[in-house]
Amino acid sequence: MFISYIVIAYECCPGYEEVPGEKGCPAALPLANLYETLGMVGATTTQLYSASSNLSAEITGPGSYTIFAPTNEAWASLPAEMLDSLVSNVNIELLNALRYHMVNRRVLTDDLKHGTSLPSMYQNIDIQIHHYPNGIVTVNCARLLKADHHATNGVVHLIDKVISTTTNSILQIIEIEESLETLRAAVAAAGLNNLLDSEGQFTLLAPTNEAFEKIPQGTLNRILGDPEALKDLLSHHILKTAMCAEAIIAGLSMETLEGKTLEVGCDGDELTLNGRPIIANKDVIATNGVIHFVNELLIPDSAKTLLELGEESDVSTSIDLFRQAGLSSHLTGNERLTLLAPTNSFYKDRSVSADRNLLLDHIVKDQLSSKYLYHGQKLETLSGKKLRVFVYRNNLCIENACIAAHDKRGRFGTLFTVDKILTPPVGTVMDILKADDRFSTLVAAIQSAGLTETLNRPRSFTVFAPTNEAFQAMPQGELNKLMGNAKELANILKYHIGDEILVSGAVGAVVRLKSLQGDKLEVSTKNNVINVNKEPVAEADIMATNGVIYAVNTVLQPPAFRPNERGDEPADPAMEIFRHASATSQISQRSARL
Repeated sequence: MFISYIVIAYECCPGYEEVPGEKGCPAALPLANLYETLGMVGATTTQLYSASSNLSAEITGPGSYTIFAPTNEAWASLPAEMLDSLVSNVNIELLNALRYHMVNRRVLTDDLKHGTSLPSMYQNIDIQIHHYPNGIVTVNCARLLKADHHATNGVVHLIDKVISTTTNSILQIIEIEESLETLRAAVAAAGLNNLLDSEGQFTLLAPTNEAFEKIPQGTLNRILGDPEALKDLLSHHILKTAMCAEAIIAGLSMETLEGKTLEVGCDGDELTLNGRPIIANKDVIATNGVIHFVNELLIPDSAKTLLELGEESDVSTSIDLFRQAGLSSHLTGNERLTLLAPTNSFYKDRSVSADRNLLLDHIVKDQLSSKYLYHGQKLETLSGKKLRVFVYRNNLCIENACIAAHDKRGRFGTLFTVDKILTPPVGTVMDILKADDRFSTLVAAIQSAGLTETLNRPRSFTVFAPTNEAFQAMPQGELNKLMGNAKELANILKYHIGDEILVSGAVGAVVRLKSLQGDKLEVSTKNNVINVNKEPVAEADIMATNGVIYAVNTVLQPPAFRPNERGDEPADPAMEIFRHASATSQISQRSARL
């Protein structure tokens, strides 16, 4: 049997010591000079190099300085050849390196403001300061670990890296870095040279030559040959603020110069951008920001074709159908279009062929944005048909297809993901009913009731159309009586007609729809089945130019024709017996009086 123990050891903060019999470290020690303070905070390597470079004479004497002191581990992590070069030339290289970690005045944490710079004691070359909202403070992207250790002649801040001088802008670094040769040409072609050489604080996620080589040659040539797409691509790699790697944490959203966001996550110990661990080299400091090298291109939607947008979305099955129908040229060209693409889930357990004419109905002329669509708007498709827009409280629909995801706006086209294949209207409500054998009894009833003209008018109806089966289910005598009374028949039929268009995608838990008869129909959905007055709909969304038709296998009864109607409650048998007995008693009493 093994027993493990955890030992927690406490030690006093630098500059304090324990007092026997008291908790913690309440006793403050007298301040020491900067050289001695380096040793007290554990920066013994910095202390050693200060002595060997003769910096110690300066930091033990009078003055007021700030030292950003690298930890021992920071010095040890330097490449061996770099460290050997510094140590072998202590009077020049090492002294200069240390003086670049110093400021000629006392600077406390509260003075370290985001985006500011401090002139170092090496040729007044600036040190870049970033103080992020999450509390992280960086100095040339080295993280501040222990801050504000006071000394008699200044203050020491412990940092996790050895920082190096920088005199080049982001553009100048791109121009001298061999691995960014393709990026260099792209930046020039997009007209971004001035931006990346200007004052400011940017972050460049710099795609390496390798990143460009991973892109299909056709796609790369298209983007490089299109200045607007190229500018969008590169702007998607530029952040509006300088973000050192220490401040880029999982769950963060970073806004690009293009106006879109990049999502930061993690994969093990690696940070990811939009789900991919692509950061190859971090924290290359420039005078106007910071560069992180990335080994994959981050292509924004605004630089993509409709085909590329669709292939990367949950509409890949629809894209395959468009390709099979020979419509790829519309999805890759420079026409301003909007693609209405059903989501992959629609095709589950369905066999759908690539009907070219039907698919052309899903390509709308003009590049649209769903937020500008309005109720009653007409959209023209490549087939020449007109589609109607319906705006509901809980959905936005184009004919019977409702938008199921946010728009994806590409270079020339916009992708609308919709919940189903849409069916453009091909005639009035009356035309469609006449053309469908299921509704022959209903058509005869409509004609008998004098409603033919109504259902041919250019209005907006929702028709719950009883099938022949629905009429056959009625007692023959009751059916004959109904068909022989035009007024009562018209009243019943008007109860089946809503006075506005309600497609199935707009039906929430319950929708109350006013009928032409005056009473309201209760339309609801449960387990993906549409119900009207709690009766299941046999087929939904049969679109007409002046409405929408739902096939129902029941003839619906208005409340006035339902003697037991009590709101939404079922009839109570006991109450029916009571009513019948009461009515019989009243008849008997009247007979007695006579």
